[in-house]
Amino acid sequence: MFDMFMNSAKLFVAGKLFRDKRDVLLQWLKGFGVCLALLLLVGWFVSPLVGVVVASIVGGYLQPLLFKDLKYA
Repeated sequence: MFDMFMNSAKLFVAGKLFRDKRDVLLQWLKGFGVCLALLLLVGWFVSPLVGVVVASIVGGYLQPLLFKDLKYA
């Protein structure tokens, strides 16, 4: 398991893990935008702590959904 992690980390650092880097960046930006919007809106209108918790939960839920169709090299 550790070897698989290390191999993936080496490929990621070398820029060879994903086939299309543009798709990875766009999916990451979508997730980041949703989390940032939730953090600011909920943090402003309810409570900063609640905003962090809600944004973290939604971000953690969205990441696998956004990254499921990415192609690996």
